[in-house]
Amino acid sequence: MDVFSALQTSVSGLKAQAFSLENISGNIANSQTVGYKRIDTDFVDMLTEQPPSRQTAGSVAAYSQLTNSLQGNVAATGIPTNMALSGDGFFTVQTKGSDAAGAPVFSGTSLYTRRGDFSVDRDGYLVNGAGAYLTGQGLDAVTGQSTGTGPIKISGTSLPAKPTTSIAYAANLPSSPSTTSGSALLGTLPGGDARVLAGTATTPPAVAASDATAFVNSSLAGGELTAYSGTGTPVSVQLRWAKVAEADAKAGTSDTWNLYYANQTGSGTNAGTWQNVGTAFTFNGSGQLTAPAGTSLSLPNLTVNGTNLGAVALNFGTGGLTQYGSASGQITTNTLQQNGYSAGTLNSLAVTSDGKITGTYSNGNSVALAQVGVARFSAPNALKAVSGGNYAKTVESGEPLTGLSGTTIVGGNVEQSNTDTAGEFSKLIVTQQAYSANTRVMSTAQQMMSDLINVIR
Repeated sequence: MDVFSALQTSVSGLKAQAFSLENISGNIANSQTVGYKRIDTDFVDMLTEQPPSRQTAGSVAAYSQLTNSLQGNVAATGIPTNMALSGDGFFTVQTKGSDAAGAPVFSGTSLYTRRGDFSVDRDGYLVNGAGAYLTGQGLDAVTGQSTGTGPIKISGTSLPAKPTTSIAYAANLPSSPSTTSGSALLGTLPGGDARVLAGTATTPPAVAASDATAFVNSSLAGGELTAYSGTGTPVSVQLRWAKVAEADAKAGTSDTWNLYYANQTGSGTNAGTWQNVGTAFTFNGSGQLTAPAGTSLSLPNLTVNGTNLGAVALNFGTGGLTQYGSASGQITTNTLQQNGYSAGTLNSLAVTSDGKITGTYSNGNSVALAQVGVARFSAPNALKAVSGGNYAKTVESGEPLTGLSGTTIVGGNVEQSNTDTAGEFSKLIVTQQAYSANTRVMSTAQQMMSDLINVIR
């Protein structure tokens, strides 16, 4: 390498260190930017083709090295729609191109970001602080089915009422019931026989209003819940069990129970009435349910106080109904839930760890409204950085792989910049020294050329 080559090499060194300084300054400037990934600098030596014995140190080139794979700290914000990725991946976003008729028009091109400071804008879209719109799958609030993909829009409309179609029920019926009347069995009532002793009745019998008191005294409370009609009207469903037969080996009978619900509740001087569901529930000597077969029973035309709920499935599952001994002689209800609700308005939003945006409504229900779009890349550090903390895929990064795959989403939090300010200041000192050293090489080369010219003179 001659003096002129040394001068050119020092110039390349100045350029490389200036490039490094540019990255360092950008990292420090963005040390508080949400989701920012610092940019490091790689230096590559540039050698001319020479025999091994003639090789000399050559010039240098500087390249950016992204750190997208390095997680930043997660900090709580208290804003429910903020979210941070704990693990690999990026939120999928789109940018807004223009507005048409007051509605945003999106670019249609997916970008990727770790910036999760999303909030709902005036149009109901989730947009972060850099103006990127979160994309994913919209979900129907009633059915839970996907309504399409694209920018996520949270509808402010009310949640329509959902009628009760099933009741989950599990209980233990005492082998020796303790009733008010003192009789363990319900017999024929004065107003008629309201029992089903075997199988399923074609026309389920009902307890006459005149027999209501006698029936209640000879039966046990089986729980109460609020169900809903198709219009969202709340209906109180009261359940009672009555033992109608004891096990008798000679007679060939098993312990048999009947289930009733109050189809007309009493008020004032009017007595209530009770409807038999029409099926005999039998148990063996081990307390296991032997009939009906299966894990559920249909209650057709469930009607309470004139409000028809239609056909409702009573789901007791496998082992949900048992007949074991009980010191109190009363029914122990373990599960009593239904799937309906009244109409409600949206009160708040939250983000679950699996990326579902859920809405909590005034009726107490929490419903999934959208699924956040998350993409992963085989080579995340090969993505192309664009403005606003967004990244675009490249040939080197590979195609996006959708799904969390072990990554979790932390709602109410954001990922901070992964810039270490102390580390950047350390690099700043090294860069400044290297830059000064390169200027020293230039001044030395200049002095050598001046000396050479003086020799000629």
